[in-house]
Amino acid sequence: MQDTSPILSPVITPRPLPYTVAHRGLSAHAPENTLAAVKAAHRVGCQWVELDVQLLGDGTPVIWHDNGVRRCSDSRGKLAKLNLAKAKALDVGTWFSADFQGERMATLAEMLELLNELDMGLNLELKVNRGRDAQALVDAALPMTLGALPAERLIVSSFNSQALKAARGLEPDAQRLRLGILYEKPTRQWHEEAERLEAYSLHVDWRRLKEKRAREIKDAGYRLLCYTANDPVAFARLWPWGVDSVISDDPSLFEHHLPDSSQQRI
Repeated sequence: MQDTSPILSPVITPRPLPYTVAHRGLSAHAPENTLAAVKAAHRVGCQWVELDVQLLGDGTPVIWHDNGVRRCSDSRGKLAKLNLAKAKALDVGTWFSADFQGERMATLAEMLELLNELDMGLNLELKVNRGRDAQALVDAALPMTLGALPAERLIVSSFNSQALKAARGLEPDAQRLRLGILYEKPTRQWHEEAERLEAYSLHVDWRRLKEKRAREIKDAGYRLLCYTANDPVAFARLWPWGVDSVISDDPSLFEHHLPDSSQQRI
Protein backbone atom coordinates (compact mmCIF):
# COMPACT_ATOMS: atom_id res chain seq x y z
CA MET A 1 0.00 0.00 0.00
CA GLN A 2 1.38 3.37 -1.04
CA ASP A 3 2.26 5.76 1.75
CA THR A 4 0.21 8.92 1.12
CA SER A 5 1.19 10.75 4.30
CA PRO A 6 2.47 14.28 3.64
CA ILE A 7 6.19 14.87 3.41
CA LEU A 8 7.12 17.31 6.12
CA SER A 9 9.79 19.87 5.42
CA PRO A 10 12.47 20.14 8.09
CA VAL A 11 11.86 22.93 10.55
CA ILE A 12 14.69 25.44 10.53
CA THR A 13 14.92 27.27 13.83
CA PRO A 14 16.05 30.85 13.33
CA ARG A 15 19.31 31.76 15.03
CA PRO A 16 18.68 33.98 18.06
CA LEU A 17 21.44 36.32 16.87
CA PRO A 18 22.86 37.00 13.41
CA TYR A 19 26.41 35.95 12.74
CA THR A 20 27.50 39.58 12.44
CA VAL A 21 26.68 42.80 14.30
CA ALA A 22 27.65 46.22 12.91
CA HIS A 23 30.00 47.98 15.34
CA ARG A 24 28.75 51.50 16.14
CA GLY A 25 26.67 51.15 13.01
CA LEU A 26 28.50 50.60 9.74
CA SER A 27 31.45 52.51 11.13
CA ALA A 28 33.85 51.54 8.34
CA HIS A 29 31.71 53.52 5.91
CA ALA A 30 29.91 56.16 7.99
CA PRO A 31 30.58 58.23 11.13
CA GLU A 32 30.28 55.94 14.14
CA ASN A 33 27.27 55.92 16.45
CA THR A 34 25.16 58.11 14.15
CA LEU A 35 21.79 57.71 12.50
CA ALA A 36 23.66 57.70 9.18
CA ALA A 37 25.80 54.75 10.30
CA VAL A 38 22.74 52.72 11.26
CA LYS A 39 20.99 53.52 7.99
CA ALA A 40 24.14 52.47 6.13
CA ALA A 41 24.22 49.19 8.08
CA HIS A 42 20.62 48.51 7.15
CA ARG A 43 21.27 49.22 3.47
CA VAL A 44 23.91 46.49 3.28
CA GLY A 45 21.69 43.96 5.03
CA CYS A 46 22.80 44.12 8.66
CA GLN A 47 20.15 42.92 11.09
CA TRP A 48 21.78 44.17 14.30
CA VAL A 49 23.96 47.09 15.35
CA GLU A 50 26.10 47.75 18.41
CA LEU A 51 25.91 51.30 19.80
CA ASP A 52 27.13 53.20 22.87
CA VAL A 53 24.95 55.30 25.16
CA GLN A 54 25.93 57.86 27.79
CA LEU A 55 24.54 61.07 29.26
CA LEU A 56 24.95 64.72 28.40
CA GLY A 57 25.43 67.13 31.26
CA ASP A 58 21.69 67.81 31.31
CA GLY A 59 20.91 64.10 31.66
CA THR A 60 19.88 63.41 28.06
CA PRO A 61 20.93 59.93 26.88
CA VAL A 62 22.85 60.17 23.60
CA ILE A 63 24.57 57.72 21.30
CA TRP A 64 28.26 58.45 21.83
CA HIS A 65 31.41 56.57 22.74
CA ASP A 66 34.09 58.97 23.96
CA ASN A 67 34.27 61.00 27.14
CA GLY A 68 34.75 64.07 24.94
CA VAL A 69 33.74 65.25 21.48
CA ARG A 70 37.09 66.13 19.91
CA ARG A 71 37.68 62.91 17.94
CA CYS A 72 34.27 62.71 16.29
CA SER A 73 33.04 66.28 15.89
CA ASP A 74 34.04 69.78 14.81
CA SER A 75 34.56 70.91 18.41
CA ARG A 76 36.19 69.83 21.66
CA GLY A 77 35.25 69.47 25.31
CA LYS A 78 33.67 66.96 27.66
CA LEU A 79 30.30 65.40 26.95
CA ALA A 80 29.33 66.03 30.56
CA LYS A 81 29.64 69.78 29.96
CA LEU A 82 27.12 69.85 27.11
CA ASN A 83 23.36 70.28 27.17
CA LEU A 84 21.20 69.03 24.32
CA ALA A 85 21.16 72.32 22.43
CA LYS A 86 24.96 72.54 22.43
CA ALA A 87 25.33 68.88 21.50
CA LYS A 88 22.94 69.28 18.58
CA ALA A 89 24.97 72.23 17.29
CA LEU A 90 27.97 69.97 16.69
CA ASP A 91 28.78 68.59 13.25
CA VAL A 92 29.53 64.93 13.93
CA GLY A 93 29.89 63.82 10.31
CA THR A 94 32.49 65.94 8.52
CA TRP A 95 35.40 64.49 10.52
CA PHE A 96 34.67 61.21 8.73
CA SER A 97 33.84 62.52 5.27
CA ALA A 98 32.43 65.62 3.61
CA ASP A 99 29.56 63.38 2.46
CA PHE A 100 28.30 63.43 6.06
CA GLN A 101 28.60 67.16 6.66
CA GLY A 102 25.87 68.36 9.01
CA GLU A 103 25.23 64.98 10.67
CA ARG A 104 24.04 65.59 14.23
CA MET A 105 24.55 63.68 17.46
CA ALA A 106 21.70 61.22 17.94
CA THR A 107 19.71 61.05 21.12
CA LEU A 108 18.81 57.60 22.37
CA ALA A 109 15.15 58.37 21.67
CA GLU A 110 15.91 59.24 18.05
CA MET A 111 17.98 56.11 17.59
CA LEU A 112 15.34 53.83 19.07
CA GLU A 113 12.76 55.32 16.74
CA LEU A 114 14.99 54.62 13.75
CA LEU A 115 15.74 51.06 14.85
CA ASN A 116 12.04 50.34 15.12
CA GLU A 117 11.42 51.87 11.73
CA LEU A 118 14.10 49.60 10.24
CA ASP A 119 13.16 46.57 12.39
CA MET A 120 16.74 46.12 13.56
CA GLY A 121 18.21 44.59 16.70
CA LEU A 122 20.38 46.51 19.14
CA ASN A 123 23.33 45.67 21.36
CA LEU A 124 23.36 48.78 23.54
CA GLU A 125 26.54 49.33 25.51
CA LEU A 126 26.16 51.32 28.72
CA LYS A 127 29.29 53.44 28.41
CA VAL A 128 30.43 54.63 31.84
CA ASN A 129 33.44 56.82 31.25
CA ARG A 130 35.64 58.11 34.08
CA GLY A 131 33.78 60.30 36.53
CA ARG A 132 30.32 59.42 35.23
CA ASP A 133 27.46 57.93 37.25
CA ALA A 134 26.48 54.37 36.28
CA GLN A 135 23.18 54.47 38.16
CA ALA A 136 22.13 57.74 36.54
CA LEU A 137 22.86 56.32 33.09
CA VAL A 138 20.82 53.19 33.75
CA ASP A 139 17.92 55.17 35.21
CA ALA A 140 17.81 57.46 32.18
CA ALA A 141 18.49 55.03 29.35
CA LEU A 142 17.15 51.64 30.31
CA PRO A 143 13.41 52.27 30.84
CA MET A 144 13.26 54.13 27.52
CA THR A 145 15.04 51.30 25.72
CA LEU A 146 12.97 48.53 27.28
CA GLY A 147 9.83 50.43 26.38
CA ALA A 148 10.88 50.76 22.76
CA LEU A 149 12.34 47.39 21.79
CA PRO A 150 11.15 43.82 22.35
CA ALA A 151 13.47 41.55 24.31
CA GLU A 152 14.41 39.48 21.28
CA ARG A 153 15.82 42.57 19.55
CA LEU A 154 17.87 43.86 22.47
CA ILE A 155 21.02 43.08 24.44
CA VAL A 156 22.26 45.59 27.01
CA SER A 157 25.97 45.24 27.75
CA SER A 158 28.71 47.00 29.68
CA PHE A 159 32.25 46.70 31.00
CA ASN A 160 31.05 48.45 34.14
CA SER A 161 29.88 46.09 36.89
CA GLN A 162 27.87 48.79 38.65
CA ALA A 163 25.95 49.55 35.47
CA LEU A 164 25.14 45.89 34.95
CA LYS A 165 24.08 45.48 38.58
CA ALA A 166 21.86 48.56 38.36
CA ALA A 167 20.32 47.31 35.12
CA ARG A 168 19.47 43.93 36.62
CA GLY A 169 18.05 45.68 39.68
CA LEU A 170 15.80 47.80 37.49
CA GLU A 171 14.60 44.79 35.48
CA PRO A 172 15.00 41.51 37.39
CA ASP A 173 13.38 39.41 34.65
CA ALA A 174 16.23 37.90 32.62
CA GLN A 175 13.81 37.09 29.81
CA ARG A 176 12.79 40.73 29.53
CA LEU A 177 16.30 42.16 29.84
CA ARG A 178 19.13 40.22 28.24
CA LEU A 179 22.40 41.40 29.77
CA GLY A 180 25.82 41.04 28.18
CA ILE A 181 29.05 41.22 30.18
CA LEU A 182 31.88 42.91 28.31
CA TYR A 183 35.43 41.73 28.87
CA GLU A 184 38.74 42.34 27.20
CA LYS A 185 39.58 38.90 28.55
CA PRO A 186 37.17 36.94 30.77
CA THR A 187 38.24 36.90 34.40
CA ARG A 188 38.53 33.72 36.42
CA GLN A 189 35.29 34.77 38.09
CA TRP A 190 33.36 35.14 34.83
CA HIS A 191 30.95 32.31 35.62
CA GLU A 192 30.11 33.67 39.07
CA GLU A 193 29.52 37.13 37.59
CA ALA A 194 27.34 35.72 34.84
CA GLU A 195 25.24 33.72 37.28
CA ARG A 196 24.88 36.64 39.67
CA LEU A 197 23.64 38.92 36.92
CA GLU A 198 21.61 36.21 35.17
CA ALA A 199 23.50 37.22 32.06
CA TYR A 200 22.54 36.24 28.54
CA SER A 201 25.89 36.71 26.84
CA LEU A 202 29.59 37.41 27.20
CA HIS A 203 31.28 39.84 24.81
CA VAL A 204 35.03 39.32 24.50
CA ASP A 205 37.94 40.83 22.57
CA TRP A 206 38.46 38.19 19.89
CA ARG A 207 42.23 38.61 19.99
CA ARG A 208 42.34 37.60 23.66
CA LEU A 209 39.87 34.72 23.60
CA LYS A 210 41.22 31.20 24.11
CA GLU A 211 39.49 28.06 22.88
CA LYS A 212 39.21 26.52 26.36
CA ARG A 213 37.45 29.58 27.76
CA ALA A 214 35.17 29.88 24.73
CA ARG A 215 34.02 26.30 25.11
CA GLU A 216 33.48 26.79 28.86
CA ILE A 217 31.23 29.76 28.13
CA LYS A 218 29.22 27.84 25.55
CA ASP A 219 28.98 24.71 27.70
CA ALA A 220 27.56 26.87 30.50
CA GLY A 221 24.76 28.00 28.18
CA TYR A 222 25.74 31.59 27.40
CA ARG A 223 25.87 33.36 24.06
CA LEU A 224 29.35 34.38 22.99
CA LEU A 225 30.01 37.54 20.99
CA CYS A 226 33.45 38.71 19.90
CA TYR A 227 34.57 42.26 19.16
CA THR A 228 35.91 44.03 17.05
CA ALA A 229 37.04 41.86 14.13
CA ASN A 230 37.60 43.05 10.59
CA ASP A 231 39.68 40.18 9.24
CA PRO A 232 37.37 37.23 8.47
CA VAL A 233 40.23 34.92 7.53
CA ALA A 234 42.06 35.43 10.83
CA PHE A 235 38.77 35.14 12.71
CA ALA A 236 37.78 31.86 11.03
CA ARG A 237 39.50 29.68 13.65
CA LEU A 238 37.08 31.00 16.33
CA TRP A 239 33.83 29.89 14.74
CA PRO A 240 34.31 26.18 15.62
CA TRP A 241 34.71 27.22 19.27
CA GLY A 242 31.02 28.10 19.35
CA VAL A 243 31.12 31.86 18.79
CA ASP A 244 27.61 33.12 18.10
CA SER A 245 28.34 36.54 16.58
CA VAL A 246 31.19 38.76 15.54
CA ILE A 247 30.97 42.53 16.04
CA SER A 248 32.65 44.22 13.08
CA ASP A 249 33.14 47.69 11.63
CA ASP A 250 32.28 46.17 8.25
CA PRO A 251 30.15 43.02 8.48
CA SER A 252 30.05 42.65 4.69
CA LEU A 253 33.66 41.42 4.88
CA PHE A 254 32.34 38.26 6.55
CA GLU A 255 29.68 37.50 3.96
CA HIS A 256 31.54 34.53 2.46
CA HIS A 257 33.34 33.53 5.64
CA LEU A 258 30.51 32.38 7.89
CA PRO A 259 30.25 28.91 9.40
CA ASP A 260 26.89 27.94 7.89
CA SER A 261 26.45 28.70 4.21
CA SER A 262 22.68 28.14 4.43
CA GLN A 263 22.31 31.06 6.86
CA GLN A 264 24.79 33.56 5.46
CA ARG A 265 22.97 36.70 6.49
CA ILE A 266 25.11 39.53 7.74
